[in-house]
Amino acid sequence: MTGAKAAQILDALETAHPEAECALRYKDAFQLVVATILSAQCTDVRVNLVTPALFSRYPTPQALAEAQTSELEQMIRSTGFFRSKAKSLIGCARALVTDQRGQVPRTIAAMVSLPGVGRKTANVVLGHAYGIAEGIAVDTHVLRVGNRLGLTHGDDPIEVEKQLMALVPQARWTRTTDLLIFHGRKICDARRPACGRCPLFSVCAWKTKQAFATETR
Repeated sequence: MTGAKAAQILDALETAHPEAECALRYKDAFQLVVATILSAQCTDVRVNLVTPALFSRYPTPQALAEAQTSELEQMIRSTGFFRSKAKSLIGCARALVTDQRGQVPRTIAAMVSLPGVGRKTANVVLGHAYGIAEGIAVDTHVLRVGNRLGLTHGDDPIEVEKQLMALVPQARWTRTTDLLIFHGRKICDARRPACGRCPLFSVCAWKTKQAFATETR
């Protein structure tokens, strides 16, 4: 895959999905950290149902750092893995208060030092809350769509991120995540991709695409 071919694919995705954006609802970097931690193994729709009450109850890192675990668990129970997530949220909030003066940091190195925050979460927050592109957030949609389109190969998020960073100009890193995720949700489904209406069908490298050529969902 060349940089020019990658640009062609991203341009086509921009045309097809101009509305693509981060689906999580947030007002600041702290809220986005919380929402992204909750989104693990959970839909953004479900997270968006839970966060309004959560943000009202715990509006700041200080408030969340002092949360009662049992109360927090009940508030986020419907997002799944609620015990682990509650531990991560409280740990993250405490680290923000004690180590970051209550502010969400602006580098990946500082972000990933927070409990519950990995590279994907760090990239999502830096890119969308701060407009800082240090990397590319890679989730299951980015892995699947990137591999099918021929932009990347492999199932290791770190390696796929490196491949995308080498292929795509830094100015497009955050947008690349949004476009690939949106395309994965709307058209390039894991089990039943709508190849019959995919704007990238002619350039897609996926060997199985012809089997779904009449699928439009």
